[in-house]
Parts: sequence; C-alpha cells; structure tokens
Amino acid sequence: MNKKPLHERTRAQESSNAIERMYITMRHLFNRGFYKPMGVSGETLREALLLLRPEIYGSIGEEKAELNGLLYVIDRLPYGIEECSYINLTSDEGYGSSHFKPIIPEKRRRNCYRIDEEQMNIEITRGRSEIYDILTHLTFLFIESHKISKRVVINEKGDTTRDWVKLEKAVLSSKKLTQPEREVAISHTANILGRTFNEITEVYRDFSSKKHPERFLNIIYWLGKLAIEEVVNNKKRAVTFSPVLRERLGHHIHGEIWANNIKEVLKKHNLLHRNIHIISANMHSVMNTIYAPKALKNLVAKNDIFDVYEALSNNDNKSLRNKVTNEALKNGMLFIEDASGTNINVQIFDTATIDFSHSDLKIDLDFIKEEKPLIFVMDYAFGEQAYETIDEFLKPFKVEDSKIKMNVDSVSIMGKAGILKGGKGDIMIPSAHIFEGTADNYPIKNRLSVKDLEGQGVDVYKGAMITVLGTSLQNKEILKFFHNSTWNVIGLEMEGAHYQKAIQAASKVRGNINSKVKVRYAYYASDNPLETGSTLASGGLGTSGVRPTYLITRTILEKIFNK
Repeated sequence: MNKKPLHERTRAQESSNAIERMYITMRHLFNRGFYKPMGVSGETLREALLLLRPEIYGSIGEEKAELNGLLYVIDRLPYGIEECSYINLTSDEGYGSSHFKPIIPEKRRRNCYRIDEEQMNIEITRGRSEIYDILTHLTFLFIESHKISKRVVINEKGDTTRDWVKLEKAVLSSKKLTQPEREVAISHTANILGRTFNEITEVYRDFSSKKHPERFLNIIYWLGKLAIEEVVNNKKRAVTFSPVLRERLGHHIHGEIWANNIKEVLKKHNLLHRNIHIISANMHSVMNTIYAPKALKNLVAKNDIFDVYEALSNNDNKSLRNKVTNEALKNGMLFIEDASGTNINVQIFDTATIDFSHSDLKIDLDFIKEEKPLIFVMDYAFGEQAYETIDEFLKPFKVEDSKIKMNVDSVSIMGKAGILKGGKGDIMIPSAHIFEGTADNYPIKNRLSVKDLEGQGVDVYKGAMITVLGTSLQNKEILKFFHNSTWNVIGLEMEGAHYQKAIQAASKVRGNINSKVKVRYAYYASDNPLETGSTLASGGLGTSGVRPTYLITRTILEKIFNK
C-alpha cells in the first residue's frame, strides 16, 4: 500500500495563515472591547506576529532589539505612548474642543490625546485599516519591551542589572546630559538591547528632536519599565476600544461628512455639473505641475523642470512653495481643508479659469475651452478609508428634493507602493488588484500604459498589484510567492482594491456614475521588501521620488487635458 507523502507547509503558507489569524483576532478583540497585549488575550496576536516576522520589524524574532523597526513604529505612534499602560482607541468624541492638546505622530495624520500619566487616547477616523496598523505596531512594541525586561530582571523579586540602574539614573536625571554622560548611558543601553555601541549611536539622532535630544533613552527606559511591572507585579498594559468607536466603525460617518462638505463647496461655486476628474495624490505635485511654470518663470527658464520640482520638494524652499501656492489660489484653485476627521484635504482646479500660457504640458486648449474639465485632487487615503471616501463622493448629492449625480469622467490613482521587481523610485502600472487574504481580484482597464511613462529615466513595470491589509502584514516569503507564482504580482500597496471596489460599484452596479468612467493607476516604488535594507523601515525615498511622482502627475494631467 502506497503511503501518501505528508504535505509540509511552506513558509509562505505559514505566513498566510499567520496573517489570517491576526486579522481574525484583531476583529475579535475589537468586538470584545479590550485586551491585554501581554496577557492571554493578546497571545494569539503575539504568536502570529512572531511567526510572520514582517520585514518591516527586522529582528523581532531574535533576542536582540530591533532598532529600525522601532524607529518606524515610534514615528507612527503618538509621542509618549511608551510611558502609557492604558491605550484607548476612540472615535472622534469631542476631545478636539477640550483642554487636551492633540498629539500628531510624525508620520501618521491622526489625533491623539494624553489623558493622564497612564493613558493615551488614539482617535480612529480612517477605518479598520488604521486599527490593524496600530495594533500590529503596538504588538511589536510590547514584544520588544519584554526583550528588555528579560535582559535586565535578574530574579523574581524584580532586582535589575547594573546596566538598567545606570540607564534609569540617566533618564530620570533632571540635568541635561553632557556628551560623555550620554555616551555612558548609550553604552549601558547597548548592553541591555544586545546591540553594539556603534549601532545605538547611529540611530540615536534619528529618535532625537530639539526638545527631546535623549528621546531614545526615554523610549527604551519606559518600554522596559512597564514590561518589568508586568513581569514582577502583574500590572498588565491594556488596549481598549471605546463603545462609540465600536458603534460607528464601518458606517462611513467621516467619509459621508467629507464628501458632502466637498459637494457643498462645488455647489457654492456652481461647479456641480462640470466634468470631474478625480486624482488621488499628494497636495503638491498637481499644483506645482500646473502653476510652477508661471509662478517661478525665471527659475523654470534657467533650469530643467524636474530640477524645479526637486527644489519645491525641499522643505527649506518655503518661499518658492509659497509663490506657487499663492499663484494657484489666485488663478483657479480652491483648497478645502478637511473638517470631517478623515484627514484628507482636497484641491479643486477649475481649468476654465487657469492661465495655461506658460505651461510646458501638452494641452489641447480648444478642448479645455469647450469641456472645462474640473480636477479634483484628494490627499492620500489610508487603506480601507479609500473605499469609504470614494464610495461616498460618487453617490448622488441631495439638493432640496432632487438628486444630482456626480459627472465623474475619470478617476486617477497615484500612490506609493512596495515594488517586487525593481527598486526605489521605479514605476508600477497595475493590470489588476488582488486583495490579500481573500480570493477577491479586480482586473482593470488601466488608461495608463508602460508606453506612456517609459524612456524618461525611470524603469516602468506592468502587472498585478496586491492590496495588503496593513503595512506590516506581510513578509518576504509571502511576497515571493505572489511574485513568482502565476499571480505575477509586481508590487504591494494598501488602497487599490478599495478604490476599485468603490468605482466598480458606482459605475457598474449602482449606476451612480458613467459606466465607462476612465480609470488610471500608477504607483512609484517607495521600497522593495524583497531586498535587504529596502523595506519601509529603512527610510524614505528622498529626492529619488521626485521624478517618478512628477512623471506620473504630468502624464495623468496630459490625459485629462486632451481628447
């Protein structure tokens, strides 16, 4: 009798299973209303994350501390969160009009409030993706904190190593540290973290700010201190979800307010009936492309236009930026600052009032004069929020007793994505979006092609893109599977499937917009998770992102400005 060979799960299959468990567990904990990350209730999350070991979290599965991953996470969580035992995720519940000062993380637009010494509230207005993002980052932090406690607690009484005593003294000192004192503290911290003195020194400045030069020491101390409290005194940290958040989530409350606010502005300016071209992008590239040639005509005359774009991307050139912004506001641009809680600002460009005489774009002026296309630029959505916002905007607008359908001619999505074939700064043209964790897939007739963008100093790739559940819910093995299998995935991002789901529903099912609405998708590579050192945690694009960003922007605009 032939024995069937036992099937051994591949690392990719294990990873896929870990992602599914994390996804289900996070939804369960949210519905439950609270959990203790380092207790029994948080065990499944911890185990799944350690099994998955995302590239973004580097050495999470090793004894030594992960430094780049820590920096990535800290930049996306509120200042002081490492000191808090109680983290409360809330909806927009009125804290903005209280005495509490909002704390906005360095690299995530979300309002957070320090309620007291022990509690941090994080406002969730961007949907489930934001919750998944926060919970995975918190799980990473708690795992790292227990690495610290394991290295410094030497007995059941809670006695600690000499290194910990020295670190505590440095952190709790009211005096400003001298350089020799700082280096002594770094030396002890290196021992605690299982890292070299040089490794700590290299990242130290990345954590520092003018107000808090010793922030790295503070983070390590408080992470360790609260972990020690858990181990020695059983004082478990807790994550809670407010009843209002649990009640509101998934009902598009913020997205509906956002969409209606914009439609009211369009109505006020008599623009509701115009052909609308939606562009999901940043708040500078479309504006700079249209207005920089006139606002900075002397600079443009002497330099390549992409050098001008690079200058505008430099934070030190505020005067140049202001010139372009002022020109835009005087010449056809409306700026709608978000008041809905979505954190998505909007720019409206009325081509009927824009002076294109200085533009270097290919423009059919007769077409512009006849059609008067209206360009609607929305700032980046976050994950599932893409569906909420676009879905609400594409719905008809109620004006008294009538409903006005939005005359949407095209939707263009320009975003950042991880690339699996190529490197930072390359461009990806998706042919379909595959939703991670499901069999859902969204083939698209993309009106952007490789031909539109190739031959301009940037490599361009075409293929399927995977829409992931969160920035940290993947690893090399699962990405290799998608890339090397017949899925032919060239990159990963967080919004594509959500956008396409909303567009298809509005155009093909509900009939809210033209069934032949044009869609354009293009992404520029912010990282390559398959290459060591090229994950999101390894740093930003810098100036290498300028050319692909503006190449895509210019191509989209030329498609809109011509028949």
